[in-house]
Amino acid sequence: MSTASPRAGTGSPYAHLLRQIRDAGLLERRTGYYIWKIVITGLLFVAGWAAFGFIGDSWWILIVAGFLAFVFTQLGFLGHDAGHQQIFVSRRANYVVGLLHGNLAIGLSYGWWVDKHNRHHAHPNTDDADPDLRIAALAFTSRQAGNRGRVAAFAYRYQAFFFFPLLLLEGLSLHVNSVRALLRRAGRPRAWESVLFTSHVVGYLGAVFLVLSPVRAVAFILVQQGLFGLYLGCSFAPNHKGMVILAAGDRTDFLRRQVVTTRNVRGHWLTDFMLGGLNYQIEHHLFPSMPRSNLRRAQTIVESFCRRQGLAYCQTGLFESYAQALRHLHGVGRTPCPAGA
Repeated sequence: MSTASPRAGTGSPYAHLLRQIRDAGLLERRTGYYIWKIVITGLLFVAGWAAFGFIGDSWWILIVAGFLAFVFTQLGFLGHDAGHQQIFVSRRANYVVGLLHGNLAIGLSYGWWVDKHNRHHAHPNTDDADPDLRIAALAFTSRQAGNRGRVAAFAYRYQAFFFFPLLLLEGLSLHVNSVRALLRRAGRPRAWESVLFTSHVVGYLGAVFLVLSPVRAVAFILVQQGLFGLYLGCSFAPNHKGMVILAAGDRTDFLRRQVVTTRNVRGHWLTDFMLGGLNYQIEHHLFPSMPRSNLRRAQTIVESFCRRQGLAYCQTGLFESYAQALRHLHGVGRTPCPAGA
């Protein structure tokens, strides 16, 4: 994943901010912190599957499903950080961490996700450029709501009510898109991804159907994958949903583009932990290679800088961020714009 800061003149506002951040040492790697996170999360992963084997064919297994949904999401956060080169200086080391956490541990194509996430970071909330705005089940602009047919337009009228239930399918969507990506593209890196991804699928389904009766196996998968998708979706949803959407081809400068399209979530150490540091989304977008543990310190510097620059710096509570996202989806669904209008 490209993590280099955009080229800017030494006198540009972003260059001044970058200098402050660099002088504060906030772009330096925190490898010790990440090794601790990887070890603890790995132990939780092993503990979850050990509990799965110990409890066996019982309805109590659904508690383990919920626990593993939590662990899968935490593993996803680490894969995200590896994709941004936050963990190690070596690009190869970050790549290996991403493969192990993504393809092997949770069944997500790391290469496909990095490519998609790169495009999102380059053009956040930009119509026709941000892949996170191209979700068939949802309309994020009035143009999208009016261009996908009458049946879809009717569904979009009520999309705010369906948003959280749809997140239960996010895990399945990630798996399906990963399979499509791996089948579509060849090459040596993809071969390794395919081997690890296949190992995950065989190991996961094999364990579930060998240990559990068919009914409990299906229930386990539905609960575990559903809660995984819900948790992951609820962690990413506050970041941009309901914020400014830029027109296709927008030429806004890097600093303004990243700030005005992005929202932070106010909180404390528990918020940081549960959202994997994604609650500092403005700082993350401005400095994607910044280690997660440095984002809180950077937030004070960035917010003060934006205020002096006259840039709207959006920061809300977690539930208010969801409310803003839902209000946006509701408004867009109720006011579709016909094609060509």
